[in-house]
Amino acid sequence: MSFTLPDLSADPAERYAELAEYARALVAGEPDRVANAANLSALVMATVPGLNWVGFYFFDGEDLVVGPFQGLPACIRIPLSRGICGAAARSRETQRVDDVHAVPDHIACDGATRSELVVPRIGPDGALVGVFDVDSDHPARFTPDDQRGLEAIAAVFVDTLA
Repeated sequence: MSFTLPDLSADPAERYAELAEYARALVAGEPDRVANAANLSALVMATVPGLNWVGFYFFDGEDLVVGPFQGLPACIRIPLSRGICGAAARSRETQRVDDVHAVPDHIACDGATRSELVVPRIGPDGALVGVFDVDSDHPARFTPDDQRGLEAIAAVFVDTLA
């Protein structure tokens, strides 16, 4: 079976709505979280311009542990007490950072990363599942439209856990 990437609208809000719809179709009926995280990472990396890393970290009860991703090799474990991913997991709020070098405890897995958006993933039972991490080698790459759109993609993943 082969997949064709969707033709997406030029309007950012419409583009992300279309992308979320495609993402839902891509993972429909598949309960395996690793398979779904892998496909969603690949989809975002292939359709959202200006990214250098897209992936999932899973919470193991103590740390965030790297899951499926697209990009250079990544940090394997991230404590919740450190970095932008840790802040998203601790606060359960999306972290949109225009300049990662301005964050004192930023964990640089890819030295080319300049901006980052990290969405916490909370399961249907209210427990932390992990984070969806999206990096760019462009400063201030992520807009409020990107944040809403990538939060919608993270929600598609969480919906597969129900």
